[in-house]
Amino acid sequence: MLLFLLYVLFGLVLLYFGAEGLVRGSSSLALRLRVSPLVIGLTVVAYGTSMPEMVVSTKTALSHQGGIAIGNVIGSNIFNIAVILGISALISPLKIKAQIVRTDAPIMVAASFLFLLLFRNFRIDRLEGVLLFSLVIIYTVGNFYFARRESKKFDKEFSDTFGMAKYKSFWIELLFILVGLGLLVIGANSLVNGAVGIARHLQVSEAVIGLTIIAAGTSLPELATSLVAAARKEADIAVGNIIGSNLFNILAILGAASLIAPIDGIGISSIDTTVMIGVSILLLPMMRSGFRISRWEGGLLISIYGAYLVYLLGK
Repeated sequence: MLLFLLYVLFGLVLLYFGAEGLVRGSSSLALRLRVSPLVIGLTVVAYGTSMPEMVVSTKTALSHQGGIAIGNVIGSNIFNIAVILGISALISPLKIKAQIVRTDAPIMVAASFLFLLLFRNFRIDRLEGVLLFSLVIIYTVGNFYFARRESKKFDKEFSDTFGMAKYKSFWIELLFILVGLGLLVIGANSLVNGAVGIARHLQVSEAVIGLTIIAAGTSLPELATSLVAAARKEADIAVGNIIGSNLFNILAILGAASLIAPIDGIGISSIDTTVMIGVSILLLPMMRSGFRISRWEGGLLISIYGAYLVYLLGK
């Protein structure tokens, strides 16, 4: 049992530093390409911090552990909104850009409903994976296209407003990205081996392990990124990171994992998917009320997660 716990802790450490390296390199590269912090948060940072979920879900799909793969995505999406945005709002009320309220958050909710529709038979097959992965490509290309079009209008002021690439050399950025990816692969392997070992030892279902330990563990990069951004009053990164990560989790991660091997979500209940949909929808009126998420709303989100956790542990 102790050995499995050490595997989990070692994996979490590597996941954190791997995502940190990936985000540093990717963020600097995005600034070199001259796109705004909001777009960086919604795409580069969000996708970078979601790489642990991608690696874990892909590995578990290959191992035919569908409960962990899908539980990881559902649990991460719930954790991202209810815990990470909740704590971030408690640190500092989050100002919300109109673009997120009108475009990106509704797209996230629509993606959640699409997942619910495809998962009605508790399975995601390869054809459905193609659909999901195609949608994330369209979303990403669209975001960068409109961002680049806007930045051309204000090209002179861009560097003063958003900053320049953190590193002078493209090769340093590439090194950060490659080393980060390597650490993510090793860390994910350690985390999955440890978590599965603990599940078998305690006779806990793979789905519950995926919804809790692995979901929270692979969301550590999002947690660190959003908390630091909230403390620095950079709500664009804090909120964009979560919205983008949740979109990436559903469209890219489940899409890629099911392309490798169809995923059977054994042990995932309708309550799990309902909670994910529920907290996603709840964000919309919260963000529309004065275009901010207040401290009491952050507290409400955390309370919802607490109640969900009690339900899971009581299963």
